[in-house]
Amino acid sequence: MPFRVLISALAAALLSLAAGLLRAQDAPVPRPDRAKVHTFTIPNFRTEGGTTLPQARVVYGTYGHLNAARDNAILLPSHYMADHRGYEWLIGPGKALDTTQVFLVASELFGNGHSSSPSNTPEPFHGPRFPVMTIRDNVAAVHQLLAQDLKITRLRAIIGFSMGAQQAFQWAVSYPTFADRIVATSGTAKTYPHGIVRLEGQIAALTADAAFKDGDYTAPPTKGIEAFATVWTAWLYSQEWWRRELWKADSKPGTTFEQVLHEYRTNFIPGADANDLILQMRTWESNNVGATPGFGGDVEKALRSIKAPILYMPSETDLYFPLTDARYEAAFIPGVVLKPIPSLWGHTAGAAPNPADAKFLNDNISSFLAPKRK
Repeated sequence: MPFRVLISALAAALLSLAAGLLRAQDAPVPRPDRAKVHTFTIPNFRTEGGTTLPQARVVYGTYGHLNAARDNAILLPSHYMADHRGYEWLIGPGKALDTTQVFLVASELFGNGHSSSPSNTPEPFHGPRFPVMTIRDNVAAVHQLLAQDLKITRLRAIIGFSMGAQQAFQWAVSYPTFADRIVATSGTAKTYPHGIVRLEGQIAALTADAAFKDGDYTAPPTKGIEAFATVWTAWLYSQEWWRRELWKADSKPGTTFEQVLHEYRTNFIPGADANDLILQMRTWESNNVGATPGFGGDVEKALRSIKAPILYMPSETDLYFPLTDARYEAAFIPGVVLKPIPSLWGHTAGAAPNPADAKFLNDNISSFLAPKRK
């Protein structure tokens, strides 16, 4: 898959290899149906941590048309620093999601710079004073969006990659009958301690820049963001991916490893605000379905409560969400289908970064969503 398509799939969250540097050809890549972009505003939104935002904005995109019965909707919750375009690898003719048949709602997480974020919220919640938003905060806001803005009371499915998978699991626990099916790729229902250590390392790299000024910077802390990007890159793909230099498949002849690493370091998420980057990492760290009211912190009890059928698709080589964590969780989910993605592309395998992964995901998701014959 050309890196332009990978970038579209990860919706700028993995803007890793520059167009001119790493593509052998620069032919335009066909886009699926363009989304219509909307903003839903919630007055006096109270976060799980107890802070009340005077206005909480959720940006979302829609593809296709909602039918008269309002029962053909599928939710696509976004992933780290992504926008509503992060699932276009699933959308279009011959793919799992045909917009002539289904209506897609692609929501954007708090903190991505479009929905309410540290970078776009006025004082007293600007910058480092913006409250930590949990996965449950995001799910609650989108539940309100669906009910009030779109008058949707049931979803045909929820499909989530990475932090989108975190949201999908939380939907299954918080609103157990709201979706007929759940698909989770490259993400778990809880962030376990090793994942928190990784995220804390990335936060430490970013905030060590003196220009960060405890979040009250007057110019982007460029060195800190580059350090953050370098640490993040080390975990993005598998060790085998790097050893085999699989980045060469779509690179210009003669591209060196040093050029690749430089591009990751300096152009990972162009224009991203440092406080936004940190906010979404804090959201990621706090993810835990066991902390849902009524479960007393017991993740196993929360997983056992899930009623919707779940297709659980971890990447076999994911360093963010290891396969062992997914196997642990799957043991407690009734009726789960655990289908690891056989890929060397690490975390990104859950968002179709190459033709083989794209086919595996689309084929399995299509089959899972297909109406069952009686």
